[in-house]
Amino acid sequence: MLKHSYRCPLRWSDMDAFGHVNNVAYFRYLEESRVDLVFRLAPQHEGQELSRGSVVSRQEIRYLRPMEYREAPVVVETWVVDIKAAALTFASVIRDSDEVYAHGSTVLTPYDLQTGRPRRITPKEREFFEFYLEKPGLAEAKD
Repeated sequence: MLKHSYRCPLRWSDMDAFGHVNNVAYFRYLEESRVDLVFRLAPQHEGQELSRGSVVSRQEIRYLRPMEYREAPVVVETWVVDIKAAALTFASVIRDSDEVYAHGSTVLTPYDLQTGRPRRITPKEREFFEFYLEKPGLAEAKD
C-alpha cells in the first residue's frame, strides 16, 4: 500500500480570531490532497475518468488538537480504505513532523456530469487506486 503524501501550505485566511487554523480549513486540506491524487496522478496512469466527474458523498473529520497558523506547510497523507463498484473511501491524516492534528474520511462517488448520475469505477481507475488500498490484515501481519 502506498500513501499519497501532499505538502499543503497554510494560508493566512485559514486562521480564526484565536490564531488557530479554522475547522473548515481542515476539509480544504483533505480536498487538496485528494485532488492532487485524483486529478494529477490518476490521469498519468490512465485513470482519468474520475477527474472528469466525481462528487463527495460523505466526509468526516476527527479533530485531535488545534493547529496554530504558521508559514510551514502540513503534510496530508491520503490512502484508499475501500473500493466499491461506484465509490472510493479515502482515509487521511493531517500532520507535521511533531503532531497529528486530525484524521479524515472521504467517500468519493464517480459521477457522469452529462447524465447527472453516479457511474461505476472503471477497471483502469480500480487498478490505479488499488496501489493506495490498505488491505485488511496487512497491519496485523507486520506485528
